[in-house]
Formats: sequence, C-alpha cells, structure tokens
Amino acid sequence: MGFRDRRHHQDGPVVQRYQMREKLLSIGDDYWIENDSGERAYKVDGKALRLRDTFELRDASGADVAKIQERKLRVRDSMKIELASGHAIVRKALIGIRDRFTIDVDGGSDLKAHGNIVDHEYKIERDGDVVAEVSKKWFRVRDTYGVEIQPGQDAALVLAITVCIDAMTGD
Repeated sequence: MGFRDRRHHQDGPVVQRYQMREKLLSIGDDYWIENDSGERAYKVDGKALRLRDTFELRDASGADVAKIQERKLRVRDSMKIELASGHAIVRKALIGIRDRFTIDVDGGSDLKAHGNIVDHEYKIERDGDVVAEVSKKWFRVRDTYGVEIQPGQDAALVLAITVCIDAMTGD
C-alpha cells in the first residue's frame, strides 16, 4: 500500500508509520490503526451512551494506552488525553482561517498542530521541530490517511492527538 512506497531512513532510527481511517470517529465507532506492515497496532474504541465524546486507545493486545475525552463547557473546543505518563489537553485555536491546535503536555514541551487539518495534511511540532506529519498523499485508498512519527516520540500520544483533532474537526 502507500507507506511501502515511501523511502525508509537508512541511517539512524526508523520513523514510525501508521494508517488511520478518515472521519469515521463517531460515538460507538471502533476501528484499528495499522502500522506500515499492515498489522493492527492500536484500536480506537468510541464509547457509546456518554454525555461527551469519549474514546479509548488500546494496544494490539487490548491493554489501555490512553483515554480521550471531550471537555464540555469551555470557551473553545478541547479534549483531554490521559496516558500512563501523564495527560495532555488538545485545544482548537480561536484565531485564524485555517484550523490550528495547541497541545499542552503535562510535564513536557507543548506541541502545535497546523496545516490543512480538514484535508489531513498537517504537521505536529514541538519548538519548531516536526514531531509527526499527517497526510493523505501516501495512500490511494479513499478515507485513509497516514501518520508518520519521528524517532524517539511517544506514538500513543501522537496518535491520540490525531484522534482528538479528527473528532474536533469532524462535526
């Protein structure tokens, strides 16, 4: 498929690549995130019958990795990610024509997501350095996009951020 067409970094650590489904995140939806070998890596479990959007991210063995929950009654849209290592808050920026997001990471450097969010062509950055790139251009399959995560980054956090952004822009 698409990721296999991309060049792998020969020198140094390998980037992590995942394939996600587009705009299918509604309450009650479950789907698998696959790695670049086509293997199921994480499951996104949309919890039904909740007052706020809630998703759980589980690894391939079924262990909980992250809980993602919409934060109600806020001035701007936001979602909270709870990980074993701490939590993060994803907020939609108030200003600008294009969607932008800030991610406040508990105990770490904050992140920003910007680009063409709606079309799944954006980057997630920390202090000006690209942490991950999200793109549809790597796939010919409709309703699919890829997430390429740089070496040394927390894949569960980055994937949870993409779930939040997709949920917050899918309305």
